Amino acid sequence: MPALCRDCLTEFDAARRCPACGSPRIVAHEELFSLSIAHMDCDAFYASVEKRDDPGLEGKPVIIGGGRRGVVSTACYVARIRGVRSAMPMFQALKLCPDAVIIKPRMQAYVEASRAIRAMMEELTPDIEPLSLDEAFMDLSGTARLHGHPPAVMLARLIRRMRTELGLTGSIGLSHNKFLAKVASDLDKPHGFSVIGKAETDDFLRDKPVRMIWGVGPAAQAAFDKAGIRTFSDLLRWERTELIARFGTMGDRLWHLARGQDRRRVSAHAPMKSISNETTFHEDTNDPDLLDGHLWRMAEKVSDRAKAKDIAGRVVTLKLKRSDHSALSRRISLRDATQLADTIYRTARALFNQVGDQGPYRLLGCGISDLVDAEGADRSGDLLDQNAKQRSDAERATDRIRARFGPDAILKGRALR
Repeated sequence: MPALCRDCLTEFDAARRCPACGSPRIVAHEELFSLSIAHMDCDAFYASVEKRDDPGLEGKPVIIGGGRRGVVSTACYVARIRGVRSAMPMFQALKLCPDAVIIKPRMQAYVEASRAIRAMMEELTPDIEPLSLDEAFMDLSGTARLHGHPPAVMLARLIRRMRTELGLTGSIGLSHNKFLAKVASDLDKPHGFSVIGKAETDDFLRDKPVRMIWGVGPAAQAAFDKAGIRTFSDLLRWERTELIARFGTMGDRLWHLARGQDRRRVSAHAPMKSISNETTFHEDTNDPDLLDGHLWRMAEKVSDRAKAKDIAGRVVTLKLKRSDHSALSRRISLRDATQLADTIYRTARALFNQVGDQGPYRLLGCGISDLVDAEGADRSGDLLDQNAKQRSDAERATDRIRARFGPDAILKGRALR
């Protein structure tokens, strides 16, 4: 059976340890050197960047998030062992992990680390499809002759470079399509390397829960439960036409995924359609201050991503889910495209005011769409708001100060809610 040492990159026939360096960190699989679709997912990315930049945090539980009334953006694995999870209210996270070190997000540092990882990926293949700052699909088909090694070796080399040159770790999923590559990357985190081959696909999926499908949230799971669908075996009992009749276009996708089929290509040039941010609360809430604080932080994150990519959006969208999983969404088109956090927040807040009394809510999100180049954005201001230009100028000045002195140089009071 083909095997690879993840430390020294030696290729050999399967053994318990690497014959070259003695490392037990090996990956072995019959199809190891013939698969080429990969998903790379950084391990606890934000927290890992913080630990890298401050060695004094090593071994400590680290939580990235706001004040006591905020929520957890992410947490290192030390904190996760204690039960801390993303989107958990901070007060609850601190009950589980009272000795945690709380750090406010430093988006610019995370963006810079993401760019460095992306540059390493681009040395392997031009076919990269980013999903976020810390994860991406890669198609390494046809690159073996270029690199002199099969894709699995180059992926292991990528992870080794990330660790030695950037001080960050990631997990690799390798398979024959995007769906299974993403599933594989979650099987052995952190710092994992998992393979799902063609020959084993049916056996691998048969008893797995359908919630493993990317994008299946509580509402979809509730619909599947109502239809008696909990595992991929349950899906296989449905005819394709029946799934489509029950779930629409999602039903057709489910029929293919139940058989391990995913024909989507890794698309390096797929146009970005929207920028959004959302969070699911650990407990349903109707707290106006908590919701307002979340909305502002989301607007800032959306704005930061838009500014980093030099784009703006003509449409602002608000997304809400009630405690019974029913969804609400509102959107409005702007006169001018925007990338300003202030404009995104105020527009989303106005949309929230239209429906805010229909809670409690379990999910809140906002975003921009109908994206255009940022040139010419936010030019005319708001004729009905005399202070709009002043706030816009203040935000641009804040951006310049943060770029020079760090993202925490200036904070708005509502960001601490």
